[in-house]
Amino acid sequence: MPLVARADLSTGNSTCASYACRSKQLVFAFTAPYSHEPKNGGTSPPPPCPYPGYDRAAAAAFVAAHGLAVRAVGVAVEDAAAAFAAAVAAGARAARPPSTTLDASGASQTTAEVELYGDVVLRFVSGESEAPFFAGYTDDPAGAAAADGPGTLGLDRLDHAVGNVPHLLPAANYVMAATGFHEFAEFVAGDVGTAESGLNSVVLASDDETVLLPINEPVHGTKRQSQIQTFLEHHGGPGVQHLALKTDDAIATLAALRARAAAGGVELHPPASDAYYDKLPAKVGDVLSAHQLAECRRLGLLVDRDDAGVLLQIFTRPLSDRPTLFLEIIQRVGCVRPVPAGEAAARRESVATLAAARRAPPGAAVPEQAGGCGGFGKGNFSELFKSIEDYEKELGV
Repeated sequence: MPLVARADLSTGNSTCASYACRSKQLVFAFTAPYSHEPKNGGTSPPPPCPYPGYDRAAAAAFVAAHGLAVRAVGVAVEDAAAAFAAAVAAGARAARPPSTTLDASGASQTTAEVELYGDVVLRFVSGESEAPFFAGYTDDPAGAAAADGPGTLGLDRLDHAVGNVPHLLPAANYVMAATGFHEFAEFVAGDVGTAESGLNSVVLASDDETVLLPINEPVHGTKRQSQIQTFLEHHGGPGVQHLALKTDDAIATLAALRARAAAGGVELHPPASDAYYDKLPAKVGDVLSAHQLAECRRLGLLVDRDDAGVLLQIFTRPLSDRPTLFLEIIQRVGCVRPVPAGEAAARRESVATLAAARRAPPGAAVPEQAGGCGGFGKGNFSELFKSIEDYEKELGV
């Protein structure tokens, strides 16, 4: 993913090093505190970190407790201050009150945060600023131009962010009350477990079902400790288990990802068995071609479907030395519906939909894919969980 914005010593920020990378609508920001107290000759306070509300000591404590982990899940809203006020009035625990910053063009950006679960916050972002990340960062025009090009591997947006908590019901009720989200789907141990471990899960969704926040809890009393409990122990409490990155062509994305593997990058879970792929023509052969199914087998993509669409997915191994945070690459096929162009543009479901909405004449409708189309891979969970269990056995955890 191209680097689109930075804030570090080279930009006058002596508090933290922060780098934002973007692929189309997907933005990752990697931030870490500098190891010493910032100095400015003792004559005046050091320049503020452009990361709103950044606290060096709190950030250092977060890294010490959780390692490489997700601190904030950001959502674009119409009015961040209003979203924050409504969430707090509904019972959300405030993490950072609204603040407004101007970018280089003078356009404003407002951000605010409420607690999500554990040390993770839900960040609201609004405003007219077109900065690739926070207004106040030093932008990289070349990186911003590349963020819509082939170097992105086709990754389009964040499909969903999954959280692990010790107790599901209180966490889900808190998020639903604070955000107005509703229950989109649920899974129990019988749906997603193996002979050795399991979990319970609920998927929460915004009204338009384009913002999806699944939450998991461990199941106890199984042969092996639940993978969710292993996460909680090694992460140091509740946190984001994985981020699902949406693409419109999982085969092309994964082929490019595997082609780069020799130069470093993420490690993927091994492919499913031949017996798994032998069953796919009967399962999804009416939607995917024989060539596509052959490519799924070659690349190790998992395939599932629900009553509305088809899902292609693959998961990485943990991104750090702890068995915690990992990534998912996901493509959804089907569930296309016509929606007013203005509504589609505001929702920004995908880059292709946004482009079509901007070209459409006033009052026209454009095709948009429904959120959560194809489900979340319920039919693949046993394959995935067995792979994770085997990996945990390798680690001795």
